[in-house]
Amino acid sequence: MSRSMTPLAGLRVLDISSVLAGPNCARYLGDFGADVIKVERPDGGDSLRSIAWKDPRDGVALWWKLANRNKRCIALDLKDDADRAVLLRLVDEADVLVENFRPGTLERLGLGPDVLLARRPKLVITRITGFGQDGPYSGRPGFATIAEAMSGLSAISGLPDGQPLLPAIALTDEVTALVAAFATMIALHSGVGQEVDVSLLESVFQLMGPLISLFMTTGEMQGRMGAGLPYSVPRGTYRCSDGKWVGLSASSNSVAARVMKLLGLDDDERVRTFDDRVANRELVEGAMWSFCAARTQAQVLADFEQAEAAVGPVLDMSEIAADPHYAARDAIVQVGDTWMQGLIAKLSATPGRLDWVGRPLDADGDHIRAHGWGPSR
Repeated sequence: MSRSMTPLAGLRVLDISSVLAGPNCARYLGDFGADVIKVERPDGGDSLRSIAWKDPRDGVALWWKLANRNKRCIALDLKDDADRAVLLRLVDEADVLVENFRPGTLERLGLGPDVLLARRPKLVITRITGFGQDGPYSGRPGFATIAEAMSGLSAISGLPDGQPLLPAIALTDEVTALVAAFATMIALHSGVGQEVDVSLLESVFQLMGPLISLFMTTGEMQGRMGAGLPYSVPRGTYRCSDGKWVGLSASSNSVAARVMKLLGLDDDERVRTFDDRVANRELVEGAMWSFCAARTQAQVLADFEQAEAAVGPVLDMSEIAADPHYAARDAIVQVGDTWMQGLIAKLSATPGRLDWVGRPLDADGDHIRAHGWGPSR
């Protein structure tokens, strides 16, 4: 199916953001057919081009290839009058503009919402910052790590007596990108030109579930429990006799009953209900650790599958790359000559498309300057 048949075909998105949350927001729109023009500064472009791992074949950062796939690229100095005029001509026909400058920067560039909406009244301006467009912290520089520390996530991550931990991935940037894409589509559906104010802090705070409700209602706070949860037992990762690991959550009573039977605790009155199992956590967790320690990972998986109890192997990237389910679902695909994640969701009638990886700096600049949104690919 051509890009003209994709669900967001005809949607025009200007991505003037950098690094990760903003570019990934625009990437999700591009994955489903939006025409995305990526705007970068001329002096080196988006720093995502040079962050972390490089493709040894061409020296291009793998982050760049992923986060800026399906986009056309132009280099513009937004402090330069002529380049700013090019951007404004693109705004005149755009549906969405994604930016992640610190609050006030867009306005200082002469590109504030008042200017943009005066030119394009139905424009959706998606603004991604660390702390939002207002509030006491709005002027602070915002990074995912700071949001993870301040959202409550770090406080509950780690071992009981250990340090608060941070995710080993760019979790908040990834989540915020999804929030921003979702909010952008809501604004577009409204048909009203407006600002969409998305923050890293509030995006990851949404993941905390009812923990703020718990504190405000009872004064109780969830502590650090390693891989455990305070309300579901057993839950965690468990080492098998061959040194491999499995992950388990008995988060429904029917599943928990089957797990208790596997562990030989099905006649024990101390583990009948969620509250019982929480009260007797050491008993249940000890039985689970012993069960796994006496069996290989393959044996544990087979026993749990036969009992229709949920368990999964802890997979690293080498195992994921060879996993048949990932392959069957096209969760890992080759775009050009680079392997990466596939589409985030599957639409039965109007699926998305992945056509090219992030392109060189100003790769489409001449064509865009001459023809604006006219197609070049």
